[in-house]
Amino acid sequence: MLPIGPLMAEHRIIEKMIALMEREIEKMKEYNKANPLFIDTAVDFIRMYADRTHHGKEEDILFRELKKKNLSPNHSKIMEELIEEHIWARQKVSKLIDAKKSYSKGNAGAVNEIVNLMSDLTNFYPQHIKKEDKNFFIPILKYFSDEEQESMLQEFWDFDKTLIHEKYKKVVEDLSNN
Repeated sequence: MLPIGPLMAEHRIIEKMIALMEREIEKMKEYNKANPLFIDTAVDFIRMYADRTHHGKEEDILFRELKKKNLSPNHSKIMEELIEEHIWARQKVSKLIDAKKSYSKGNAGAVNEIVNLMSDLTNFYPQHIKKEDKNFFIPILKYFSDEEQESMLQEFWDFDKTLIHEKYKKVVEDLSNN
């Protein structure tokens, strides 16, 4: 398997969550109500799966290794854009958390902000995924030997093994601090 295989498989799961978020946005528009549990679940998914798991592999492994290579100006530019887009998505998710808290405290007007933020994310991810899948992942493989690709793939698997422990260690720490 190529190291981009797991990343592209993760994209398919992210796309399914984006579709669910789009459906939830329509419900919020129709009823002018937010579902805090859905928002919490979507935030957890984006933070833990899309960002920590998926973007983590990209930034901590793939991009780290690409920075060691003599990239074309175009590939270098795309990689920097992807990093900036990851930061943008993190900021939107933080704002979504704040909007959900405001809504949960009784600010009914926060529904519009929640809808806007979730719409930003559901509009962003398909374009971001397309950029990676079509314009970046396949072309950048040429910078790596077969051995380097295999090593990166193994590092991806090792990275995934630690995430469940990282997540629940943080859960316990957060609960201990309350």
